[in-house]
Formats: sequence, C-alpha cells, structure tokens
Amino acid sequence: MFKCLAAVGTVVWMTMFLFLYQQLSVNQNSGDSIRAWRETKEAIEKLQEQNMNLKNILKMERQERNDQHRKILEQAHQNPGNAELPRAEPEKEEKEVIQKPSILGSLEQELHKRMLDDRIREMFYLVHSKAIENSTKTLIENQMISLMGLSAKLEKLEGSEDERIKERSKITERIMKSIEKLQNPESCKNANTLVCNLDKECGFGCQLHHVTYCAITAFATKRMMILKRDGSSWKYSSRGWTSVFEPISKCTFDEAVGNTESKPFADPSPARVVSLGIVDSLLTKPAFLPQAVPEQFLETLHSLHSHPPAFFVGTFISYLMRFNAETKEKLEAALKAIPFDQGPVVGLQIRRTDKVGTEAAFHALKEYMEWTEIWFKVEEKRLGKALERKVFIASDDPTVVPEAQKDYPNYKVYGSTEIAKTAQLNNRYTDASLMGVITDIYILSKVDYLVCTFSSQVCRMGYELRQPSGSDDGSKFHSLDDIYYFGGQQAHEVVAIEDHVAQNNQEIDLKVGDKVGIAGNHWNGYSKGTNRRTYKEGVFPSYKVVNDWRRFNFEALLD
Repeated sequence: MFKCLAAVGTVVWMTMFLFLYQQLSVNQNSGDSIRAWRETKEAIEKLQEQNMNLKNILKMERQERNDQHRKILEQAHQNPGNAELPRAEPEKEEKEVIQKPSILGSLEQELHKRMLDDRIREMFYLVHSKAIENSTKTLIENQMISLMGLSAKLEKLEGSEDERIKERSKITERIMKSIEKLQNPESCKNANTLVCNLDKECGFGCQLHHVTYCAITAFATKRMMILKRDGSSWKYSSRGWTSVFEPISKCTFDEAVGNTESKPFADPSPARVVSLGIVDSLLTKPAFLPQAVPEQFLETLHSLHSHPPAFFVGTFISYLMRFNAETKEKLEAALKAIPFDQGPVVGLQIRRTDKVGTEAAFHALKEYMEWTEIWFKVEEKRLGKALERKVFIASDDPTVVPEAQKDYPNYKVYGSTEIAKTAQLNNRYTDASLMGVITDIYILSKVDYLVCTFSSQVCRMGYELRQPSGSDDGSKFHSLDDIYYFGGQQAHEVVAIEDHVAQNNQEIDLKVGDKVGIAGNHWNGYSKGTNRRTYKEGVFPSYKVVNDWRRFNFEALLD
C-alpha cells in the first residue's frame, strides 16, 4: 500500500515540477518575473520536501518488508520440521504477522543468551573460590552479582518467558498424552507389556527412579508398564503403591499379565510380556536411557529450556507421582503453611544420615546458606528491591531446622522436625516416613531456587519434578557436590567450543569439536572429564564446553 502511494506521489511531483517550469518560462519577460521566480522557487522547495518524505515512506516500506521476511525466516528456524517456508498470504495475513510478532529470539539468540548467563555464573564460581584480598574479592563478587541479576532480567524481558512457558507446556502436554495413551490401551490382555518389580533394595528416591527407568524403557519400546502385583508388596507402605499414588494404568496386573509367562527384557522382543530387571544389571545400555532427549523436539527444547534431559525425565516422574485424593489433601495443607505468595522461597535439602561418609561428604548448614544468600542478592538486583529471606528445609536430621532458626535470625525458616525424625533409618519404611519424604519432595518442587547435594536422589527428584511445570528451572539450583545425573544413565558428554592448552599436569588439552565425557563440575570455574580424542582425564575451564545432549526417536510420541 505504501509503495502504491509513493509511486503516485512521485508522478504528481514530477507533473507539478514541469508545470511550474513552464509557467516560469512564460512569465520570464513580464514585469512580474522576479516575483514569479520567487513563488516558483518556494513551490519547488516545498515539492522537494514532499519528495524527501515520499522517499522516507518508500524506505520505511522496504524496511517493514525486510523485517517481515526476517520474522518468517526466524519462525521457520524455530520450527525446523517445516521444510517449506510459509507462502505469501493476502495483505490481511501480512498485517497480522506485523502486528503480532514473536517476542522470542531465534534458536541461536536463545542459546547465546543462556550461554551468557552460564558463563557469568562460571566466572563467579572462579572468583568465589579464589583466595583474593578481602575488599577486592568483595568488590568483584558484588559486580558479578550485579551482572547475574542483569542477565536474569533477559529471561523475562518483554513477556518472553510467558511465551516460553506456553511452548514448554505444550511439549509437556504432548509427552503426557503419549504416556497416557500407551498406559491405557484398548485391550489390557492383548497389550505388549513390561513388568516392573518394586523390589530394589534402596531408599524412596532410588525406588522411584527405578520405576522411572521402567517407564522410560516401556515408552521407548512402545509397551505398557505394569507394576508387579500392582505394587501391593511395596516395602514403603503396607497398603502398596496406591496408598499414596494413583494407579499407573487402567489395567491391573492380572488383566495385563494373568497367567502369561514373562520373558526377560530384550529390545526387540517377540514376547508380549517382558520383565525388566534393575538398571545396574544391564550389560549394554540402550540408546533411549537418560539423558537422552526425544529427537522430535530436541532443537525446540534447546531454545526453551536449560536442561532438556531433566525436563524429559521430570515428565515421567510427574506422571508416576500423580497423588491420590488423600495424599493431595495432606500436601496442599503442608504447602499452605509456607507463604509462597509473599515472595520467593529457597529450598534446602540437607542429607545427613545413611550416605554421609560413604557416598557423600558432610556439608555444614553454613555452606547451604552461603549460596542461598548469594541467590537472594542476585534476585534483588534483578527485581530492583529488597527481599525478605525465607527458606524451606528438608532434612533427615531433626537438628537442622532449629540450628537454622538460631543461627540465621534474619531468615524465616520453614521445615518439619517430625518429618526429619521419620527419615531416620529405624523409621524409614513406615507410612509416616513415606508421607514425610513425599511432602519434602513436593515442596522442594515448588520453591524458587534449590540448594542441595545432587548425590541425594531426593534432591534430584525435587529438581526433576520442577521441570515440566512450564517454568525453566534447569539452572535454578546450586549443588554442593555432583552435577545432575540419572543412575545408570548413558555417558554425559560435552563438546569443546574453544581450544585449551593445559597449564599444569592436572589439566587436559582441548580442541574445538573434542567430545569430553563429563565427570563433574568443581564449582570453581573448572570441570573434570575425559577427552574422547586423547583419552586423557583431567580438569578444564567449564566455559569452554557446551552440553552435547543425546537424542533418540521415541516413536510412541503422538503427532
């Protein structure tokens, strides 16, 4: 439309220019020639001004066309499954595109924005770990906290996070519907079935991760997953699985399995019913094991979420941990006791009993509170206002909550010493202990930030359960020991994006493109791993690598 107006205007301008030129020629011998010349000159200057305006209109029109074309290309890049670009539509459709542009960046922009946030945090870890002169260190850390707050603002800029929440929720819904369809077949007795036994000798978090492994395996092989005897012999409750959770399928064990002899799991397997052992017994690890992500939307999740594997695992845990009415009532009552509607709450999961000294090191309360305080300072920079300090503490040590209330009077501390008592080894396999650990995990999944040790399965469950809610909680944690992992997982690998020359015998060389099997992050600016090219193990700067997530085609996903 602008182009047409500009073309018409140009023609009119040229016509008027010729007319005035002719008039000037006619009057040049008359007594009024000087006055006519001045009037003509003024008219020409006005026409020149109008001509410049017309040129600006043409320039704006071209810019709008270019912007529109760029947006179409970006939308096609965000949805790589669409091989063909959208065709030009009538003017009405073009206006709609211009008026309602996507407020999300391209895949590359979203990845670089997240990478920037990650690199700032890694720099903070480096500075925080160094023995620098106190005033200088404080100054640098305060500047880094300011940078982290500024970076955090980008996440919610111009309502972009609202749009990401919608897109992430769509993916969650798609996975959940696919699980539900596979778990509720038309014919229970004819469905290909995988039997999962709840007999693994370990704690609650370990047992739930075992069932999650069963569920992912069944999903990857397009089988319905059934608990042996419907989980009635679950050692955590005399009333079985359904004492706290909803049934995982409309089909019962007798309906799906009955007298059919189950065969040991194999993929592929002609048997209708197979039985799956524990993940530790696998000789070879199937490609679908965590931390694999469905290839159908890995690129989309790359742009929407900071930890796609945890997002995928979390969706399965969310399905398995669908609470029955009695459990829901108790959980909602526990949740109401904490004022989540009155500002952010940081969750601390502090494990002290069975694994400390064997699988995990002891960490004092002050270590958890140190990172809690850092997060609150960053959040205050992001929001530009002071925040009331509130923490929820989940622990198997009844002394931790009173210790926090005594030593940190500027914090409001929430947590139950009674639940902590039920987590003691001598009380662990009771209904009260079961309800206590479920309550802790549920509340940890609702906090704004999580400080814990990822060596704890309860901590990792709280983290996983947070992911499919719609928010991106993949980076909203600090672990005092391990990075995130899933027991029995495929190797977690990263790829080098910058060269690195080892500075001492503890470091390893990196070349761009090298794959590294990651063993952990030391939270001091360095990570540890094994270079797949050189086979050397050692540390390297964390900022010089990015995650190389595995992908698998989960055919059970609904189109």
